[in-house]
Amino acid sequence: MKSTISNSSLEVSVKRHGAELCSIRSVRSGIEYLWQADPAIWGSHAPNLFPIVGKLADDQYAFDGRLWQMKQHGFARRMDFTTAQEASDSFTFQLTSSPETMLQYPFGFVLAINYRLEGSSLSIRYDVQNRGRVIMPFSIGAHPGFSLNWGVGDRIEDFFLEFEKAETISTHLLGATHLLSAEVQRVLTNERMLPLRKDIFDRDALIFLDHKSRRVSLCSRKHRNRLTVEFPGFPHLGIWSKAAAPYVCIEPWFGHADPEGHDGLLVNKPGIIKLAPASVFTCTHRILVEE
Repeated sequence: MKSTISNSSLEVSVKRHGAELCSIRSVRSGIEYLWQADPAIWGSHAPNLFPIVGKLADDQYAFDGRLWQMKQHGFARRMDFTTAQEASDSFTFQLTSSPETMLQYPFGFVLAINYRLEGSSLSIRYDVQNRGRVIMPFSIGAHPGFSLNWGVGDRIEDFFLEFEKAETISTHLLGATHLLSAEVQRVLTNERMLPLRKDIFDRDALIFLDHKSRRVSLCSRKHRNRLTVEFPGFPHLGIWSKAAAPYVCIEPWFGHADPEGHDGLLVNKPGIIKLAPASVFTCTHRILVEE
């Protein structure tokens, strides 16, 4: 089941399962900017990552004297949300802690995800409420995949990413078990443009922990169109695709995969947010389409 909102610029659809964005279509040009989840390549569109980002060592963490099991990127993307609010230009989906979530994550919470159209941009707001009596450690992030097919004959090599600021940054490489290794590899040296190539993700995602930019644009040498992801306040950024696949993910994160050698304690996980009881954490990112 999916819900759709539209205005004179964009038509946007979201599924209740995972509260996952599944379409960003330009009303003017008809271009579908979101990856359409080909199961033969990557069967998702734009998962929401909660209550962890990335992978845990051995898919488990320690809390309150015991081990808890949780798969990569958490459980929210695999669960049905309820519709909390729906209007002509926005909707809000909600996930509340339950006996099912407590088997993986022993905290009372409400996760609300609001999608709002504002002209030619889509605003996505996460609200995380701690309904428990103890500090709640969590991470949250977005994982939208954007199509590299804006016109006939488009190739991956026609596209590039443009950072808001000139960057000298390295990616933190993932090891064999998809944990953050100590190995880094330089990606940009005082540059703003990152050309896309079929082999750019041969070593998995590009993971940036010390970038300056809070805005990254997907651009094409063949088209005047531009898609920009703005992520003020998000400290980490992932860029990813399956090797040689015609899409690219631009992923704002609070948190990332466990580093190799991590002690396994959730409260010590790098990038973790520690939310006090009865408190709400809010963050927003925006997707802007220019044609």
